[in-house]
Amino acid sequence: MKTNFISLAIGTMLACGIVSCRQQDKGFTLEHQGDTLTTVYVKAPGKYLLLPIQESSGEGKVKLETGSPADMAMDIRLAVDSIEYYVPFELPQGGKATVSIRKVAADAVCWEHIQLTDTFDTSNTDYYRPVYHHTPLYGWMNDPNGMVYKDGEYHLYFQYNPYGSKWGNMHWGHSVSTDLIHWNHLKPAIARDTLGHIFSGSTVVDKNNTAGYGDNALIALYTSASDEHGQIQCMAYSTDDGRTYTKYEKNPVLLPFDGLKDFRDPKVFWYEPDKKWVMIVSADKEMRFYASQNLKDWEYMSAFGKGYGAQPNQFECPDFIQLPVDGDKNKMKWVMLVNINPGCMFGGSATEYFVGDFDGKEFTCDTKPETVKWLDYGKDHYAAVCISNTGERIISIPWMSNWQYANVTPIRQYRGANGLPRELSLYTKDGQIYVAADVVKEVEALRKDARSFDAVTVKGEHKIDELVPQTDGAYELEMDITPGTSGVAGFDLMNAKGEAAKIYLDMKAGRLVMDRTASGLVAFGEKSEPHAKETDDHRKTMSVNYQNDFALGTWAPLSLCEGKTYHLNVFVDKCSVEIFVDGGRIAMTNLVFPTEPYNTLRFYTEGGEAQVSNMKVYKLGL
Repeated sequence: MKTNFISLAIGTMLACGIVSCRQQDKGFTLEHQGDTLTTVYVKAPGKYLLLPIQESSGEGKVKLETGSPADMAMDIRLAVDSIEYYVPFELPQGGKATVSIRKVAADAVCWEHIQLTDTFDTSNTDYYRPVYHHTPLYGWMNDPNGMVYKDGEYHLYFQYNPYGSKWGNMHWGHSVSTDLIHWNHLKPAIARDTLGHIFSGSTVVDKNNTAGYGDNALIALYTSASDEHGQIQCMAYSTDDGRTYTKYEKNPVLLPFDGLKDFRDPKVFWYEPDKKWVMIVSADKEMRFYASQNLKDWEYMSAFGKGYGAQPNQFECPDFIQLPVDGDKNKMKWVMLVNINPGCMFGGSATEYFVGDFDGKEFTCDTKPETVKWLDYGKDHYAAVCISNTGERIISIPWMSNWQYANVTPIRQYRGANGLPRELSLYTKDGQIYVAADVVKEVEALRKDARSFDAVTVKGEHKIDELVPQTDGAYELEMDITPGTSGVAGFDLMNAKGEAAKIYLDMKAGRLVMDRTASGLVAFGEKSEPHAKETDDHRKTMSVNYQNDFALGTWAPLSLCEGKTYHLNVFVDKCSVEIFVDGGRIAMTNLVFPTEPYNTLRFYTEGGEAQVSNMKVYKLGL
């Protein structure tokens, strides 16, 4: 409810255009100049200005005014008529501060509730926050990027909006870990600036000081994106183990030579045979390769991908890695990871890959353009890239969502989680080379309690009423299934309300299927707003009906596996199910939103019987 003061303020504005609201008890003064500008004068700054958010409101422009040309307005959805949550806007310490806020109506409810504070409570308030997956403490997260290993630490940078739980204000958020499982949250490492949003990119350890910032400095290459400057590649360096970065004074370091609009997400690696740095960068519907000696001056080499893979597609978030085939280090192949949007076989965004050879200048693919190979067969695996500087281990981490509904998932305090880290390897099957993506061995440290089950022959139905005692919805299910040669064998993960994630082997169709049509909440929000990376083709393929986009089944070909018995590791968390079959020959990642944890397991068969053996359930926790 509005106060009488606000009503009087509106009348005053009508008369003279400006009104001051002195809030001595709050430590600041508001000055409205119509609906175009409100200035907040802070006398003795606290650490933060606490801003009330309403996700359905338009974006206001909030800027800390220091008089510098580098001052940058952030897009923040300040509450107009209701408050959903708060975000902190950091203030300088010592002396006065001035914050300008544009495009927010003078009668908006936010003005009554803005406050100064020295603390911001990040205690979890979301039911669906995962127990053991990485999430930001608050705000929006999408693509993991800039991931690098140095001196015993894994650095996970990520696309981050600290001013709300919808896409915007792209910074590089930052978390660190020593084991890929337990993550410590740090301040954002690279902030949005006047060149634009800080889009995805990569970080390398400059062991030989090629850029001139010292041996073992961390060098980040990233995309700055704005309407004014387009998508341009920039550089920053860190000499404090990745905690803070200084932006290169001569940015940008690379522009598209043909004025291309979609030109982003540089992944950089050292190519030892030629003693040079190589950058692969997404360029609309292909990838381009560039070379450099100093990470600052880049020369175009070649392009690959136009007409390759799933169609239609928009190439994004590339990676380029080398792996031995079937563990044979004398037979190495290059793998190009390509995240596409749209193009997923189930709609929206997904990760595909190409296997081939690289001569230091050009990539040659082993397969025909129409051949499509998926890194993950779920609906919610995207922007998967690998951690730099990990030696022979190649470890990938995805964003666990889909651009079709990412902005409207039933979450408020945070929005966005990472899938479990996966170790990549190559294997051959029927004359083709494929990538296996298996969960990293470090995940075993999450296991708190184990429960074993006797082998069982299922013909019809076999039910386990309490899978994990007193579960919070976080566990791992491990088993071997030997299905009949035809028919269906599978299981439902269920709760007392009848909500279920259905996982089964369809032997007639030769598929592993996960069906989430009745998994819990399956229709939420309205059509997601386009984000800055979307193409016109993407917008055309987006469905207005989120029940159709979310409530569906995903499937993977069982032909990727060997033998008649399938080994499954199924990781369940508060809002996700990840399936790994036969060491990652099949990986499938899907979000789910059950209204209470799944804790009943119902095995069933149709048209035959199945053997279930070596079954264990592990309660998981940090």
